[in-house]
Amino acid sequence: MHIMKYNIAILHYSAPPVVGGVEEVIKQQALLFRRNLLNVKIIAGKGAQFENYIPVVINPLLLSNNDEVNDAINLLQQKKDISRINSLKERIKVFLKSELQNFDILIVHNILNMRYNLPAAMAVHEIADEMDIKVINWAHDSLYFYEDYEKIYDTPPFDILKKYNPKINYVTITESRRKLFAKLMNVDKDRIFVVKNGIDPITFFRLDINTVRIINNEDLYNQDIILVQPSRLHPRKNIELTIKVVKALVDKGVKAKALITGAFDPHEKNTVNYFNKLNTLIDELNIREHAILLARYTLPSGEVIESDRVKIRDLYHIADMLFLPSIQEGFGIPLLEAGMLKIPIVCSDIPPFREIANNYATFFKLDEDVNSIADKLIKVSESTKTTRFFRKTLRDYSWDNIFKKTILPLFNKIYEH
Repeated sequence: MHIMKYNIAILHYSAPPVVGGVEEVIKQQALLFRRNLLNVKIIAGKGAQFENYIPVVINPLLLSNNDEVNDAINLLQQKKDISRINSLKERIKVFLKSELQNFDILIVHNILNMRYNLPAAMAVHEIADEMDIKVINWAHDSLYFYEDYEKIYDTPPFDILKKYNPKINYVTITESRRKLFAKLMNVDKDRIFVVKNGIDPITFFRLDINTVRIINNEDLYNQDIILVQPSRLHPRKNIELTIKVVKALVDKGVKAKALITGAFDPHEKNTVNYFNKLNTLIDELNIREHAILLARYTLPSGEVIESDRVKIRDLYHIADMLFLPSIQEGFGIPLLEAGMLKIPIVCSDIPPFREIANNYATFFKLDEDVNSIADKLIKVSESTKTTRFFRKTLRDYSWDNIFKKTILPLFNKIYEH
């Protein structure tokens, strides 16, 4: 995927650490763009810098409750005097033009459709008309969607808050919102793009940088089933069965991966031999992309991530289920870990596992056919709604996927026109 080097400014009434739904979206977007090597600046009425390399520029005239702005709107409503509104609009426009020099894209969140700062909305419309910058109205909401709005907002200059400007690109967050905005602005809904809000698993789970590198390298957001086996490299952990089961899943058309932690001791000959044996099996079955031994994980750069630098908890967070095929165990701590993190368990039918998780896990016999075990995994995945929705959330709503599939193509499209 080729990424053009865009310079992006994000504009809103307020920015983090101010708490709010749109403020959180702004934070996630800014982090996302930086992660994808785009330059980002946030412009707001209130807020502070929250990340290196993401400057935050503050001008109180952009606030949603600025006293000067409110006084000017009151004057306009009572005496039909627009002079102070126009004066504020010019001050905001001069400020924004200065801040937007050398920027390619301006993303405006809500200002153009909400009643909180009319001169700022007017200024943005004029900037779209006058500057060589692509303006995106990222519209979450509109005052006109609520029946109790004051009817003065149907009259000039207030009605600019529902005006369609062909120089502005329109984005909203759901199909239902797209229909509402199309009706409001009296345009074809194809003139409005839909970019869903997302969630960032990296910050939500506070994932370690090494986990993030593995996620990206293995495309873990776009799988059907991810198994985690947090086991040491020892024959009684029965890792061969995990490899064979993943092969069976792949043969059934499932996009599956097994994350096998396999703590590695290069000084222990038996460990090295077992590691080599597993690698040979993976190659024989031709599933190198599906059975991931994290004992000595090698990145495309050649850098090796040793297993002791991989956080087990992170792997639970991004897996769909715990797979534990041990031949023999004294206890089974991973069962408790899975219980704490609410992920399904599929494990071998051995006494300690029965004792711990009898009615709460899916069991298989150690001599059971590999295809039968694979079918059990598929059944657990398909019958557990939380697991299915987790997988859908990662695939459709992780910010990184949204960026690749929707936001970057949008930037490229508007920039070509």
